[in-house]
Amino acid sequence: MTDEPTVLPPAAAKAEGSLDAPMRHPIAWQDPAYYDMAAIEKEMERVFDICHGCRRCFNLCDSFPKLFDMIDEGPTGELDGVPTEKYAEVADACTLCDMCFLTKCPYVPPHEFNLDFPHLILRYRAAKRKQDGGDFVRDQLGKTDRNGTLAKPVAGLANWATARENTPLRGFLEAIAGIDKDAGLPQFHTKTAKDRLKTMPAADPAGPAFGQRKAVIYATCFSNYNDPGTAQAAAKVLAKQGVETAFCYPECCGMPQLESGDLADVAGRAARTAEAFAPYIAQGYDVIALTASCGLMMKFEWPLLLPDNAAVKALARATKDVSQYVVSLNKAFGLAPGLKPIEGGVTVHHACHARAQNMGAQSAQMLKLIPDTRIELVERCSGHGGTFGVMKETRPMALKVGKPAARQVATKKTEELCSDCPLACGHLGQMVAAEAGGAVMHQGHPIEVLAKAYGL
Repeated sequence: MTDEPTVLPPAAAKAEGSLDAPMRHPIAWQDPAYYDMAAIEKEMERVFDICHGCRRCFNLCDSFPKLFDMIDEGPTGELDGVPTEKYAEVADACTLCDMCFLTKCPYVPPHEFNLDFPHLILRYRAAKRKQDGGDFVRDQLGKTDRNGTLAKPVAGLANWATARENTPLRGFLEAIAGIDKDAGLPQFHTKTAKDRLKTMPAADPAGPAFGQRKAVIYATCFSNYNDPGTAQAAAKVLAKQGVETAFCYPECCGMPQLESGDLADVAGRAARTAEAFAPYIAQGYDVIALTASCGLMMKFEWPLLLPDNAAVKALARATKDVSQYVVSLNKAFGLAPGLKPIEGGVTVHHACHARAQNMGAQSAQMLKLIPDTRIELVERCSGHGGTFGVMKETRPMALKVGKPAARQVATKKTEELCSDCPLACGHLGQMVAAEAGGAVMHQGHPIEVLAKAYGL
């Protein structure tokens, strides 16, 4: 992956065994041919047949086991024995985690097979949306800015109504909206991150990066409305390093809309957000993303949707994951002194959308800078996958996919659990607690753990 993906001409396609880095083509969502379902199904047939002959992805999400079972149980034992209408089951099981593209598939571009399974599924969903419309409940859940704004003045009531312990109301919600009554739902706050960081903490003159780095924090919708403590922790940690900080949250990155195939909506968000950050970038600010999914969108997906938008490309180059940024500060200047050990150790879940950024396990590297603290790493998919872990129809699949990761977390036996993805963290924490008979690990974002080690 690169910050500015380009299409290779046909003559440049590489044969198997090439050592060239994977790349992705721009997403042609403005071309009417992109939504041609007959062409999409023909491409699915081509790709699924290659997957059938390879099967390296058998242990990732549920898409591949579904596909391979359909083939093996069909009358011919080949893909031609699977009716085209069954392809939807494979597409519906994909969480767009990108792990097949990044970690397993040997046939991604620039290989001549030109196989990008997640973006093929994205195209299918976009065409289905244009053909049939979206899923009402999932679309409403994806309106994170609207939901957060409406819940803000009644946060206590909203949290009470959606608590798992509120059995009658959660049962009613499951019946009318299909939201699983056992799924943990995000909490809301009367004071968002934007409210709490109207005045940013001043850069510490004793910090090693003082006068040398400036960073603007993109809180993400989750941190702004559901976990403002993450943004506060990031601001405090960066200020302690001497970094001059600012705060900017124009709107949600559009990951929920990407997952549902509403690509025009995502492109609009990308253009508006890039415009909002452009003045900061022009002044030399780095852009800090607090959630893995949002960082992935800003660095990689947005430039593929708007490859000719200079502001979007500049934003992609300027964006860093917060843990990635702290690690870079340590390499350049060292970290401010004062870190204290975290008793009981920390398990770091390396979320799929962080892994898809191809930057290494930056959160684990960052937390290993804390002295005398056991840091354990888990690199398996949590299975949450946006609404997959919430909707009654798909939650069983989310639990199935996430079970190996939850089992690994449990075996680490640490007191802290953190993840680059807050939804993944909560999902895994709930699974581990269920297996342990109710014992709950302390959960949070890696930057919150670092802030705790500083006593901030």
